[in-house]
Amino acid sequence: MSKKIAVHFGAGNIGRGFIGWLLVQSGYQVVFADVNDELVNEINDKGRYQVILANEEQDTFWVEGVRALHSSKEEEALVATIGQASIITTAVGPTVLPLLAGALAKGIEERASSNQPLTIIACENMIGGSSILQEAIMPLLSVQAKSYAESYVTFPNAAVDRIVPNQSHQDKLTVMVEPFCEWVVETPGAQLPHIEGMLTVSDLTPYIERKLFTVNTGHAVTAYLGYMKEISSIEDAIHNERILFAVRSALEETGALLEKKFDFSHEEHQSYIDKIIERFKNPFISDYVTRVGRSPIRKIGENDRFVQPARQFVEAFNETPKALSHAIAAALKFNDPEDEEARQLQAAILRDGLDQAIEDYTGIKPYTMLFQRIKDSYYSLV
Repeated sequence: MSKKIAVHFGAGNIGRGFIGWLLVQSGYQVVFADVNDELVNEINDKGRYQVILANEEQDTFWVEGVRALHSSKEEEALVATIGQASIITTAVGPTVLPLLAGALAKGIEERASSNQPLTIIACENMIGGSSILQEAIMPLLSVQAKSYAESYVTFPNAAVDRIVPNQSHQDKLTVMVEPFCEWVVETPGAQLPHIEGMLTVSDLTPYIERKLFTVNTGHAVTAYLGYMKEISSIEDAIHNERILFAVRSALEETGALLEKKFDFSHEEHQSYIDKIIERFKNPFISDYVTRVGRSPIRKIGENDRFVQPARQFVEAFNETPKALSHAIAAALKFNDPEDEEARQLQAAILRDGLDQAIEDYTGIKPYTMLFQRIKDSYYSLV
């Protein structure tokens, strides 16, 4: 009996070391789709690759029986493969995600006369990725294909979490990943295929916000404060006592909010915070504060990891969060000359003044307590 086919868009480190690996472990024939000629050729030449866990033992696993297609040069073969697949997954980044809609729509057209179910999951570091992909695909479909998609194609949203360090190996396909991983998928009306390591839940929101307001918030606080102290790596930064205290303080604030919103038990959430901080301390994962802190404008946006929980904290407790305000101020001081958004942010502060920059980039209004606390923190930070 031939294996069920899974098409995974994005043959990068996350694709190979996380989603693709779990799909192979679950018995799927995995076909990677990517625009990188070298990666595609390597996968087709070797048909397998190694995943190494970033732990003391350096546990190593072979991922066997994979192949790859070039997304643009082999579109016809890709569309045909989508036509036969049981599941489609992505790990391409939020900006690239909508660009997959054309090939996916053509693949859905291929199967429009059948009644074969298809699951499409965007495994991106964003909220509602699968829904965004669905919105991009549906207008491209014929009447028949749209009818088929409405009955047989599901787009469950997902939250994914695994740190993949910067790395280079002699074998270009080898990938090192941290031992921890989390793939949580929201169950729609239809039955989802079973995949090893995938957790299905009825409501994804608590898991998305828990990850965004703990992992992403904590990582970014570590990066911005580390940068200010001229510490180059996340590992070294989190071992600095003052930075560790600031990170823990920010996560205590987001934790209080999450516990109130979603009835998380205090003990369980404290354990989750401890686990996240230990992940940042992992000596086998080297990450630079400049990489983790990049794109500060996006990270201080009103719906992202700092401002969203800070505002919700004010509403929930009628109190201004001190550590999150401190973190936003540190992000406003991030002036890495290699980062385009950092340069843009620093230019805006110089040109328009701090008050205007806070309002423009965070959406927080002047004369609120939160605005004032961010401003005070900015001037007190050294």
